[in-house]
Amino acid sequence: MPLICISARQFPSDDHAMKFLPCILILGLTTTPSVANERWNVLFIVSDDLTSTALSCYGNTVCQTPNIDALAARGTRFTRAYCQGTYCGPSRASFMSGYYPHATGVLGYTNPRPQIGNRPTWSEHFKNHGYYAARVSKIFHMGVPGGIEEGGDGRDHDGGNGADDERSWTERFNSPGPEWKAPGDGETLESNPDGTRPVVGGNTFVVVEADGDDLVHSDGKTALKASQLIHDHRDSPFWMGVGFVRPHVPFVAPRPYFDAFKPYEKLSLPERLENDWDDVPKAGINYKTSVNMKMDLRRQRKALGGYYASVAYMDAQVGKVLAALNDSGLQDRTIVIFTSDHGYHLGEHDFWAKVSLREESASVPLIISVPGKQPAVCDSLVELLDLYPTLSSLCGLPIPSNIQGKDISRMLDDPSHSVRDAAFSVAPMRKGFLLREDRWAYIQYGEESQQGQELFDMDNDPRQFHNLASSLDHADELSRLRTNLSKKLTTIRDNDL
Repeated sequence: MPLICISARQFPSDDHAMKFLPCILILGLTTTPSVANERWNVLFIVSDDLTSTALSCYGNTVCQTPNIDALAARGTRFTRAYCQGTYCGPSRASFMSGYYPHATGVLGYTNPRPQIGNRPTWSEHFKNHGYYAARVSKIFHMGVPGGIEEGGDGRDHDGGNGADDERSWTERFNSPGPEWKAPGDGETLESNPDGTRPVVGGNTFVVVEADGDDLVHSDGKTALKASQLIHDHRDSPFWMGVGFVRPHVPFVAPRPYFDAFKPYEKLSLPERLENDWDDVPKAGINYKTSVNMKMDLRRQRKALGGYYASVAYMDAQVGKVLAALNDSGLQDRTIVIFTSDHGYHLGEHDFWAKVSLREESASVPLIISVPGKQPAVCDSLVELLDLYPTLSSLCGLPIPSNIQGKDISRMLDDPSHSVRDAAFSVAPMRKGFLLREDRWAYIQYGEESQQGQELFDMDNDPRQFHNLASSLDHADELSRLRTNLSKKLTTIRDNDL
């Protein structure tokens, strides 16, 4: 089915590098324009439910991602980048609006326009300064698979646009695909211990080794449309958002992408600690676990293989878009951003999927590639909220005074530069809050911590096995962090909305 158009440095593999799961960001930019009035293009590529631990440039030795690696090779790779909401809706509303979720109150799957009024979103800000602004597939929240699948299940509201914001774009394009209905070999892994449950839709762990080529699926169509738009708009400045829906469930990809991960029995699951949940408050147990999903080890390994295959497929589509940029002669005139909306658990602590405020779910890969600047690795704390002001700064646009992120562009020249002492993230459905400092990760459930607390020493316990919140030896640290988190919330809510 054709696309639906609506007009309107180094890659360390040691443990230190793997301590943090960053969303990926990549910026490509020439240092000086060849024409005085030339403007940099912006290509914003965002994956869905992607953990950095699945990327070879972040140290994964099983799942190879050569196209994302190539971007990282010419950019600054951030090792400690964090989303502001650990599931799609609040995260995307935040980085597009420039506000924290608890500033706008967008804690679910809605658009922030009613809260921000006439204040421009990130892409709208560029549109207002003469840029062609286009969206291809999922940038604001869009239900997956329901909002993507052909003949969707009812969650594809607003003509397939989901929670999109029409005024943010000059044009917008959706990329429907078969999703879990794709012909091929499918299996439902979740809540299917006896193997009798058919392949199903919804937010369910389903693996489909699909027939046909890349263009059968949403991400293949997204890469094709984005490539066409890059060519068509090569002579004028553009801000282009390209949203890939993989590796979000269902784990569906053309068959060849699964070959590298078979037999699934060879895949290694994360290290686990016996009685790992004993020191975790009830609110800290993720909503999807090996236990409540009834996934035995075979199904867990197949889920891992399906996720990796989806990542490999997505990486191939990223490569097509970047090749189009190069073929159009725009690589040295374009800022390229690649990231994810949040991280993802792949069996750590027997947790799966998102929502959790542990490292695997809250952190994201981030890479900024700037032609003319030296590749680097940056260990400074950054947030997805920082994209809006940073790209405005790099493109010579004014930074709106109301937005809440920070300009991190100096890090591209000096990776040791720092703009914040802590990153902040939330899991609204759990009333959870994360304050992530250099050494400490503090998680609180409830604004008065009435549902529990977690404290992890990330230097000595990077896998977060030992909750120190009840330790008398760390009482002062716990009190300090709780106070700082309260102050952060007060600051966030002190805004112009």
